[in-house]
Amino acid sequence: MTHAERIIILDFGSQYTQLIARKVREAGVYAEIHPYSISNEALVALQPKGIILSGGPSSVYAEGAPIPSFDVFALGIPILGICYGLQLIAHQLGGQVDKAARREFGRAMLDIDDTSDIFAGITTGTQVWMSHGDHLTAIPPHFERLAHTENAGICAIRNSQRRIWGVQFHPEVHHSTDGVTILRNFVIGICGCSPTWNAASFIDAAIADIRATVGESGSVICALSGGVDSTVAAVLLHKAIGDRVHCIHIDNGLMRKNESQRIVEMFKEHFSMSVDLVDGTDLFMGYLDGVTDPERKRKLIGGAFIELFEVEAKKFSDARFLAQGTLYPDVIESVSIKGPSATIKTHHNVGGLPERMNLALIEPFRELFKDEVRAVGRMLGIPEWFIERHPFPGPGLAIRVPGAVSKDRLDILREADEIYLEEIHTAGLYRDIWQAFAVLLPVQTVGVMGDERTYEYVCALRAVTSTDGMTADWFHMPYDVLARISNRIINEVRGINRVVYDISSKPPATIEWE
Repeated sequence: MTHAERIIILDFGSQYTQLIARKVREAGVYAEIHPYSISNEALVALQPKGIILSGGPSSVYAEGAPIPSFDVFALGIPILGICYGLQLIAHQLGGQVDKAARREFGRAMLDIDDTSDIFAGITTGTQVWMSHGDHLTAIPPHFERLAHTENAGICAIRNSQRRIWGVQFHPEVHHSTDGVTILRNFVIGICGCSPTWNAASFIDAAIADIRATVGESGSVICALSGGVDSTVAAVLLHKAIGDRVHCIHIDNGLMRKNESQRIVEMFKEHFSMSVDLVDGTDLFMGYLDGVTDPERKRKLIGGAFIELFEVEAKKFSDARFLAQGTLYPDVIESVSIKGPSATIKTHHNVGGLPERMNLALIEPFRELFKDEVRAVGRMLGIPEWFIERHPFPGPGLAIRVPGAVSKDRLDILREADEIYLEEIHTAGLYRDIWQAFAVLLPVQTVGVMGDERTYEYVCALRAVTSTDGMTADWFHMPYDVLARISNRIINEVRGINRVVYDISSKPPATIEWE
């Protein structure tokens, strides 16, 4: 998709880099992330209105520190350095960066020396978020100090003539009270961008792109998982090309209770769209019979999906494209400055399908974050109850039944999970939680029911808070709600006699159990 204006963020390895892009976009300006190693020619070709240098874990004076291969400061484009970005400015332009006598992590109060331009509209004494072990001990020539804290004597600098700014703290982090204002001052006030990036403008541009790509006669196959991303993509495609989008939903037998039926009904009732519902339960259960290894489960499920989807897609001989709900984090993580990460879990996307079926990919959301997809969904009229649904894994309940998967165990889990989510909704807690689900453990324990001894399964409940799923904390569920959930599950679900609550954070745990 083409953009009249854009802010480029050069990534030096910060855990907050994605947050910078999201906050700039919240200010109404399109931003995208590129590795610091981007070439001069490639960066100039993007025609950025401004450049933000991210933070990072390295020391600028250390051997092998990430430094661009060209003089980014000679481009004449407004630049804002954040944390490591500030230190890079100082290191390369004649200032001094040293190891701080006292490292600084967490909240600090910022005393502002100059409330013009980047600090316009902000009162001194504002809270900011620090995360650094190095600091500036000398300002580069022709720069001036704009702010300081008790621990950092040089916390923000500026060279107005060269249009370069730098801050030691992280304005993109929620705990920086006026961080969004600082970023807005930079991208709108200093860079001169217009705040026109929003869901409505994206939809208009995406529809034009889809129509131009597909043409007047081609059609698109869309694999509906039942999640937010594929659902919003399907509705967007339908708005662009009408009934030339063919939606296929495969019920793999690993969905939540009545999940597949709800998906089909929603498309029919709200959008007058038909969905081909394919029952693949027997195929998937046959592949999973006796399999206990989580990675093996994922690969078998992915393989079964491709096998069945291929058969169904052949019914649409006019299809030349496959729609996929790839999001921007998937794209930028594939070009991480640290290289490919260790495999924690295999991704569940329909990898291999486009090549095998000779189809071209359409990925309308490859420039969007999850919250932006939700905003697009709202604009397209998708019901709020669906837009706010918690994430659901591609392998479905197979990874919420640790150990061997069977129809009996899945049915037990479905009933427990339904009760859990129902009670969370009733308590008004659903939207406070990033993700909540039940897990049926491969453990049986002794219990007593009606004066009789029982030997049944343990159900674990998981609920976490998060902004993007990359890190998460366990949700502090009220005791009375937990009591009702436990009581109902044990009384109403045959096969469970014990309920436990997971209070692990990510990291070190993951959100899912497998």
